[in-house]
Amino acid sequence: MLDKIGEPGSSKATLFELLGGAEQVRAIVERFYDIMDTDPRAAGIRAMHAPDLTSAREKLFMFLTGWTGGPQLYMERYGHPRLRMRHMSFPIDDSARDQWMYCMVKAMHDTGVDEAIIEKMGAALYGVADFMRNREG
Repeated sequence: MLDKIGEPGSSKATLFELLGGAEQVRAIVERFYDIMDTDPRAAGIRAMHAPDLTSAREKLFMFLTGWTGGPQLYMERYGHPRLRMRHMSFPIDDSARDQWMYCMVKAMHDTGVDEAIIEKMGAALYGVADFMRNREG
């Protein structure tokens, strides 16, 4: 999880605060799944999801809220995320990782997240997404 990140000229703020709170996290998540659901470049990861994305949307919102330094909604409801274990049944390779990152970075751009925040959050999320790989290639 990300805790505190420094912004030049200000006291340390959580990424959750820098994003603008729950409303912005929700907007990113909604746009992320809209992209995944419609963009052919994300067809591989879309196929790994249930036809109805409602549950996935809510779980990612709760996870990202806590991961960015906001309320620990996911942990309160489901316990420790155990991301790798929970995703082990899905064939996650470089392509799946890159499709996920494409959707997330595009969602942040589309929802007006500041470029500096996109870079910080994108770099941190890439590490998480790369850790999720469980297949070669």
